[in-house]
Amino acid sequence: MSEERESTEIAEGAGRVLRVPDTGLVLLVGVSGSGKSTAAARWFRPTQVVSSDACRALVSDDENDLSATGDAFELVNAIVAKRLKRRLLTVVDATSVRKDDRAQLVRIAKEHDLPAAAIVLDVTEGTANKRNAGRTDRDIPPRVVSRQRQNLRRDLKRMDREGFRRLHVLRGEEEIAAARVEPERSWNDKRDLAGPFDIIGDVHGCRAELEELLGKLGYGVERDGAGRAVGARHPEGRTAVFVGDLVDRGPDSPGVLRLAMGMVEAGDALCVSGNHEAKLVRALKGRNVKRTHGLAETLDQLASEDEGFSARALEFCDRLVSHYLLDGGRLVVAHAGLKESYHGRSSGRVRSFALYGDTSGETDEYGLPVRHDWAAEYRGRAAVVYGHVPTPEAEWVNNTLCLDTGCVFGGRLTALRYPERETAAVDAHATWYEPTRPLRPEPAPAATDPGAPGVVDAAVTGVLGRGGGTAVETAHGRVRVPEANALAALEVMSRFAADPRWLLYLPPTMAPAPTSADPALLERPQEAFERFRADGVGRVVCQEKHMGSRAVAVVCRDAEAAARRFVPGALGAVYTRTGRPFFPDPAAEQEVLEELRAGLTASGAWERLGTDWVALDGELLPWSAKAEGLIREQYAAVGAAARAALPAAAEALDRAAGRGLDLGALSGRVAAAQEDTEAFSAVYRRYTWPTEGAAGLRYAPFAVLAAEGAAFTGRDHLWHMRFTEALAEHCPLVRTTRYLVVDATDPDAVAEAVRWWEGLTGAGGEGMVVKPFDGAEAAGAKGLAQPGLKVRGPEYLRIIYGADYLRPERLEGLRERRLGRKASLALREHRLGLESLARHARGEPLARVHEPVFGVLALESEPVDPRL
Repeated sequence: MSEERESTEIAEGAGRVLRVPDTGLVLLVGVSGSGKSTAAARWFRPTQVVSSDACRALVSDDENDLSATGDAFELVNAIVAKRLKRRLLTVVDATSVRKDDRAQLVRIAKEHDLPAAAIVLDVTEGTANKRNAGRTDRDIPPRVVSRQRQNLRRDLKRMDREGFRRLHVLRGEEEIAAARVEPERSWNDKRDLAGPFDIIGDVHGCRAELEELLGKLGYGVERDGAGRAVGARHPEGRTAVFVGDLVDRGPDSPGVLRLAMGMVEAGDALCVSGNHEAKLVRALKGRNVKRTHGLAETLDQLASEDEGFSARALEFCDRLVSHYLLDGGRLVVAHAGLKESYHGRSSGRVRSFALYGDTSGETDEYGLPVRHDWAAEYRGRAAVVYGHVPTPEAEWVNNTLCLDTGCVFGGRLTALRYPERETAAVDAHATWYEPTRPLRPEPAPAATDPGAPGVVDAAVTGVLGRGGGTAVETAHGRVRVPEANALAALEVMSRFAADPRWLLYLPPTMAPAPTSADPALLERPQEAFERFRADGVGRVVCQEKHMGSRAVAVVCRDAEAAARRFVPGALGAVYTRTGRPFFPDPAAEQEVLEELRAGLTASGAWERLGTDWVALDGELLPWSAKAEGLIREQYAAVGAAARAALPAAAEALDRAAGRGLDLGALSGRVAAAQEDTEAFSAVYRRYTWPTEGAAGLRYAPFAVLAAEGAAFTGRDHLWHMRFTEALAEHCPLVRTTRYLVVDATDPDAVAEAVRWWEGLTGAGGEGMVVKPFDGAEAAGAKGLAQPGLKVRGPEYLRIIYGADYLRPERLEGLRERRLGRKASLALREHRLGLESLARHARGEPLARVHEPVFGVLALESEPVDPRL
């Protein structure tokens, strides 16, 4: 199993070696007096240890000043982040007996794509209290140790679920004294191997061409009794390195595997995983995968091999790592390439980049993934050699080289001699597989041709950025914006938007939870939790979903702040998720802003955040405040028409029944329709009440977006909720949001959350939103996690899908909803929103901030079912 997918190792027992990553995070966990500092001094270098006591002393001149604990741990986290950014082993010497404290540090390691390990020093309370009694620098009462040990004992049985690569538990003084630490390199760290290497591009089952290329490179091919190639060795000790995609599409994938496996097992070759090996592994493990792109042929070829060959191939492919760091870090080999910040690191998103490249989630005219050309921006010291995307010629671009020259498509099989930087190639023996995209595409139309596809209007280019204007670079990858969508966004902004100087952010759309497995429900919480678990997010927060209208409020402390940062002569702005003014009446907007400003002042928010303005994201209630016309024309009209027509129909059926006609089934359907209509009307009535100006309005903020020089997307959701609660105490306009923190990996916690949702929806609530607990920048196994999944109640969904949608025949049809496009759209818009806030916090020019802002608006015109 690869280093990115390695499960937690739990080790116990005396006198053993404690293996920890030589690059990554190590937490020393134990109660006060358990000997953590002594062990740290014995096992690690002083520069590797970050002590919470030492940091407390740095910020207060007294390591016993508990009032400085918050500042001290901010310093601890900052030092840990800086060290991990530089790929240094970092050891945290703190009690870390609380799960939340450990989670914060593990999150930092995850953000830097490095593993975390924990060493638990589990001593008795008596031992700890005895040691503490002998300390002259601090007085730690026994009750403190008792509380700490209770926390530790409660969490210890589940600590292996907290994201640690290795977890070592030392019980008692003897085990601690006898243990020793041994740093271990990650599996992708082969910097000690200097070559020389022969790096071979995508083979794709072309065994004969591989044998020919190895011969051309000077390797002697070894064969078994049946004449099959089972190895190859170079007389001068050179090492072959395969860039992955050994299998699929070609005539002899088993033959290629047999040869490559023999070379790797003999030490004559290295091999990284390609996306085709990853898919083959899933297929051989019995997972549900599409047998496309040559997989079906490979599986058929394996079925005709000797008994046990498939199992050997599975073991080999499953152990392939994402990339290798070679020659002192001067050479990186990864199947689809690797940007510099990922070199030598290991995580789900690093593996995803190495296997698939930097994809946008979209497809081109051939149905193939649209990929960001990361090599065009690469400026790293290491040479990166890769394959994955067929190219007619192997050409160096910014110290990167793609070796996939399309052998299986009738091109050539190419290798790079390193360090010589010379290429060698052999021609394909045939076109074994017709390419979806031509290997040598037709020349693109000249950019000067106004009718040529892909030429972006100059005005849109100016709005959406430099370098083509149809893609926005974000910290979480490139997001493509189709030209037609960009033009639509420009039209909307130029005609309907609020003053653009206020528009620092537009909220993303939100995807619903996957369709419920319960045939009586369309949505329910279990699927949302399952999706986040599958995406590598274990801890989530469930927030009450308010039925109102999304509203971003930018509020300034005074006119001076507004003039300095935004617009002279105003206190702020309230706008919709499409950038339009929320209130048609400026006086009503002014009233809302005045109330929010007064509340922020009274709650001490300006001082707490160190700012004179703040941007909030929330829901403005009631729904009727913004959607009165929609409710009257689309919902109330439907209810009124049904209440007028259905009783008359029921009466006519009763008269017909009185004449002896058997119309019982039809009468039942009419009666059911009357019940559905009343339920439908009851839903939308709950979300309407009279308002006048600001009177009757309620604002429910669920995120503090930004303040001067800061974006708060990295804060966990509890921080945002507590800010709102403090504001609500001083501002009657503000309504708090009920929430529940849930460990999605704990069945009992999930069951409690389901009951909580049932209580919300049973009392007339719309439902809830499930979000990663760690905040808007939370990462999952594949990178940035979904910002949230909405789980709406069965009654509320009547106004989305119709009064009768709960009938079995209607539900069955609705269960085929296609949610993938909506989820992709939500994630792309989320990336753009994070980028706009980050650019605003950095004080970048307004045009740079508006690039991702307008991108969100442009993507909103994507054709997605509006009911989702």
